[in-house]
Amino acid sequence: MLYVGTVGGLEASIVARVGVAFRAVQAAGLRGLSPWRKLLNGLCRGATQAWRILRVFQPDVVLATGGYASAPVVVAAWLRRCPVLMYLPDILPGLAVRFLSHLASRVAVSFDASLDYFAPGRAVVTGYPVRSALYAANKEAAKQRLGLASDWKTLLVLGGSRGAHSINLAISEALEELLFGAQVIHIAGEADVAWLRERREELPLESRQRYHPCAYLHEEMVDALQAADLAVARAGAATMGEFAAVGLPSVLVPYPYAGQHQEANADFMVARGAAVKVLDGALAEGALGHIVRNMLADEGTLRSMAENARKLARPDAAWAVAQQLALLSGG
Repeated sequence: MLYVGTVGGLEASIVARVGVAFRAVQAAGLRGLSPWRKLLNGLCRGATQAWRILRVFQPDVVLATGGYASAPVVVAAWLRRCPVLMYLPDILPGLAVRFLSHLASRVAVSFDASLDYFAPGRAVVTGYPVRSALYAANKEAAKQRLGLASDWKTLLVLGGSRGAHSINLAISEALEELLFGAQVIHIAGEADVAWLRERREELPLESRQRYHPCAYLHEEMVDALQAADLAVARAGAATMGEFAAVGLPSVLVPYPYAGQHQEANADFMVARGAAVKVLDGALAEGALGHIVRNMLADEGTLRSMAENARKLARPDAAWAVAQQLALLSGG
């Protein structure tokens, strides 16, 4: 197995932790660029690098997830007649997935709602693959491992791998209100964690002990998801897959500069009774703290949302993706 990512991307360190070989290609976003710049940025230089990588590695099949690094790798694989499984984690396919799906042998999607964006028979629903440990949920054991109080509601705040500044600000402003009735695990990202730790020191001792800011979680992330009673998060694809696996209700704040992907993801979860959506622009108005505190106090709503989230889970998703890869590779 070889993981191909972007130069300077966060994925390099994550992949290294699990012992998978990693190679990088140069790639950049396509949105907002002229066709000529798209060609130069997304294909020419990166595809040449990807061609060399594939020539050495000689893969039987390529799994592409639609990120920036996917474009040059899929083009190189197509030129080398290597089968490609394009995987769409979000509900709405972006520019890269729409383009690359024409070069792919097959498209795998997380939810039925995505099938309409592809020609009949071209896409198959596999679900969103998550770590199997998420399905072995034990809330009390998870709280104990994280050093959390067993008799307090737990709020998990996360903004993606690099954090979300607007969410961090809103949580900081509402901390006293939130900590009155809950303990908070706050995954803030490297850029904001220092001042949030200073903010923690300003709290009264009792509240301070219930606030846990950190830059990022690796292995502990499974426990954080299992321990939580409610999450505040962006509406990325991993949010849908992981929150469904543990049956976690959520307040979703779509990132406003991600095209329509996160809006569509959030609307999907809201329509199925698993989440509440708050616009990023509303965070500065102080709405988040009030919404979260009311939800944490409403046991019936939390229980119903948890059940609705769990209905979206696909425990066999990783196996389903693996089956598609095996079929394409002839293995």
